[in-house]
Amino acid sequence: MAIIITDECINCGACEPECPNTAIYEGADDWRYKDGTKLSGKIILPSGEEVDANDAQTPISDDIYYIVPGKCTECKGFHEEPQCAAVCPVDCCVPDDDHVESEETLLNRQAFLHGE
Repeated sequence: MAIIITDECINCGACEPECPNTAIYEGADDWRYKDGTKLSGKIILPSGEEVDANDAQTPISDDIYYIVPGKCTECKGFHEEPQCAAVCPVDCCVPDDDHVESEETLLNRQAFLHGE
C-alpha cells in the first residue's frame, strides 16, 4: 500500500527530500510524473491511462504535504522501510488503507518509474 500523510502534519518538510521517487510534495504544489524519475513525455501508466509525464498535475492537498499514491513504492527497491515515516517527527506518515498494494506491485512501480 502507499503511504499517506495525515492532517497531523506540521509541514516541517523532513519527509520530502527522503523520498526516492519524489512522490512527496508541499501542499498546493503541482506534481509531475517526471519529477525524480526517468519518465518523460507521453507515457502509459500501469493502469493503462496515457499521460504526459511533463505535465503538471493537480495537488492532492492544499494545506499539508502530500504523497502521490501512483509514485509511492513504500521505498521498496531502495530501503527496508518507508523513509518518510522514519524521519517524521509527529508520526503522520502512515499506511494508506485506500491504496493497499502487494510488494510485487510496489516493486513493479519502482521499475516503471526508474526504468529498471
